Amino acid sequence: MKKIEAIIRPEKLDAVKKSLEGLGYPGMTLTDVKGHGRQKGLTQRWRGQEYRVEFLPKLKIEIVVSDSDAEKVVDAIAVDARTGEIGDGKIFILPVADAVRVRTGDRGEKAL
Repeated sequence: MKKIEAIIRPEKLDAVKKSLEGLGYPGMTLTDVKGHGRQKGLTQRWRGQEYRVEFLPKLKIEIVVSDSDAEKVVDAIAVDARTGEIGDGKIFILPVADAVRVRTGDRGEKAL
């Protein structure tokens, strides 16, 4: 099993969610996060004044998938989250040793 953590732009959530549901993964965990990468935020003008926004709003999607589906899921997120601009996000893929469904006690991929 793999845990996929994707940091994406909030406006891309609907497209990513639709793709994941199409792949058979309707469940996910979402967290509102803020951060910046290489762009180190952005400079904006408001009422003639410049100000710097260092930490930009993003969404973190967490989903655990079977090893065989991991690449399909990563590819779907990457395609649907992409705008081609700086700040599109990152995807991290981590190994998962085990999972337990609390309600039934199912373990491993049966718990997904």
